[in-house]
Amino acid sequence: LTVLASHDIALPVLQQHAAEAADLHLDQRFQGRVDSLRALNDRQCLIAGFHVPLLRGAAPVFAKALKPLLKPGLHKLIGCSRRTQGLMVRAEHAPLVCTLPDVLQHGLRFVNRQPGSGTRMLVDHLMLEHGIDPCALPNHDTLVEETHVAVAASVASGLADAGIGVEAAALQFGLHFAPLIEENYFLACLKPNLAHPAVRLLRTLLEGEAWSGILANLPGYRPAF
Repeated sequence: LTVLASHDIALPVLQQHAAEAADLHLDQRFQGRVDSLRALNDRQCLIAGFHVPLLRGAAPVFAKALKPLLKPGLHKLIGCSRRTQGLMVRAEHAPLVCTLPDVLQHGLRFVNRQPGSGTRMLVDHLMLEHGIDPCALPNHDTLVEETHVAVAASVASGLADAGIGVEAAALQFGLHFAPLIEENYFLACLKPNLAHPAVRLLRTLLEGEAWSGILANLPGYRPAF
């Protein structure tokens, strides 16, 4: 089952679980959310993974990016997990940082994600929400990484002072994590492929107690249901 997806630490865990529990091979490749959904629409994969924050109000950044790529009646969404994204900083900056404006206020060097990624769109949304000029955020466009792990490594190594990512990546590198927002992580497929045997098997796995238990032991994650 070919999967192109926005980077997520839980997906390799799902890949291992699928192989062991159901003899299902997930051929995964990580790339930006927009590119993954475009690949799905071009029939380059059966599944595309992407995440959307749980927002009470309007989210123009996300709507603008996703509306051309997801069509009611054509696409079906499969719940994979819920996860928390937040600020990752070293211990010496932990007392200073709770929100994105704190990064700007204290002049911390920021490591961003690549354009087209869901987390980059989250950063854009947070800047819009807090009225932050992108040019005012140090390193906003000059220091860019492509995964949560790479962002955490940049902060841990001292290359940057702060970045946004999932809690599991922060803990992996011994970083302080300040939660910002919870997200749904979806796996999308085209409606005709919902009945594909491999897709049906994957859906069964995602709805099972074993997967819920795995997520319960992954920091910052919980079941989608």
